[in-house]
Amino acid sequence: MTVRILLADDHSLVRRGVRLILDNEPDLEVVAEAGDGAEAVAAARREEPDLAILDIAMPRMTGLQAARELSRLRPALRILILTMYDNEQYFFESLKVGASGYVLKSVADRDLVEACRATMRGEPFLYPGAVTALIRDYLDRAREGSLPARAITDREEEILKLVAEGHSSKEIADLLFISVKTVERHRANLLQKLGLRDRLELTRYAIRVGLIEP
Repeated sequence: MTVRILLADDHSLVRRGVRLILDNEPDLEVVAEAGDGAEAVAAARREEPDLAILDIAMPRMTGLQAARELSRLRPALRILILTMYDNEQYFFESLKVGASGYVLKSVADRDLVEACRATMRGEPFLYPGAVTALIRDYLDRAREGSLPARAITDREEEILKLVAEGHSSKEIADLLFISVKTVERHRANLLQKLGLRDRLELTRYAIRVGLIEP
């Protein structure tokens, strides 16, 4: 299936060059262009593209403002930021407003096509400097103790793994040196926290997060 693309950049020469890169691929097609963020939003309403590629610095409405509006109007639309700015602040702001990837114009000829395809597969696309920024941000927040809380506790994870492996409440209680009643309480908490209904769904969840092998 051909990916329908909206391309927004306030420089017509840049749009022309990027369009040449994209239209040369059999699975990518630029169906609309825009010279600023407001035009991009209007074009997205009109053309219903699958993917929007937005520059950051544009008149009237920036690419980040347009991305925020497009994410609200069309949640299924994939968004890529294509920019000259190798800047951590812009990168994190792009993620916050709903972009799936961040591509530098200086390497667009190398990275843009793969970024488009990765985004349409539902995968993030980050240039190497962005990966470094993400890791640094994570380590900084870990040192500050400001990482988001885990969904389940260490004890609940232990019980989840044993439940998924097929152990009974009595067996789990014996293995962990706790009471059967405590096991049942933890299992009820797991179901509530994870929004699951029964042992089968707990097992599927455990497989998905790598606690047990399928």
